[in-house]
Amino acid sequence: MQEYVEIGEELIFIAMGIASVIALAVFSERLIYYKKSLGKKNEDYLNEVRTSLQEEPEIHWKTDAGEESIYTRFLQFALKQLKLGRRGLDESLDGQILSEKLELEKRLPILNTLGNNAPFIGLLGTVLGVIKAFYGLGTLGSSGAEVVMRSISTALLATAAGLAVAIPVVMANNYFSRKSKVILQNLEILKKELLSYQMNKTKV
Repeated sequence: MQEYVEIGEELIFIAMGIASVIALAVFSERLIYYKKSLGKKNEDYLNEVRTSLQEEPEIHWKTDAGEESIYTRFLQFALKQLKLGRRGLDESLDGQILSEKLELEKRLPILNTLGNNAPFIGLLGTVLGVIKAFYGLGTLGSSGAEVVMRSISTALLATAAGLAVAIPVVMANNYFSRKSKVILQNLEILKKELLSYQMNKTKV
């Protein structure tokens, strides 16, 4: 049994290492993706478009804010759909918002899963370490105190590793979730103003 417990402990630490690498890769990829639609440059562009929609009914907006962002992509799509009636434009923009939502939430379930389960994986490592410690105590008696203490130390290290992975992963997931909500709310605002723009343009 001792051998299986030791193998289990090793697998736990390997799993923690793999989880941390996956979390770092997902975080880096999502950060690069979100940066394209965040920051002052995009905020200024968004404000410029909204002002144009409200004040200049015949304007043709630029859909190039440097590199492509969700907002420029959304407006490029909207320009092609303005010929539709109000209902058609409304439904097509709703569909585009859902499409962008899927892209924003892409790979976030990985962070959510790792954040929720890493502490339990670490706890499993702790349980295995405690089992190993008590097994050593029963086998070696009082003369094996050093071995027992070492096993308990390793067991607690597994819990620490689980928390070390889970805490930053949960923070990253919450960060991206909040930013996603902000971007989607901005798209909803743009949609309403585009519908108003289309209706006013039709009246002219």
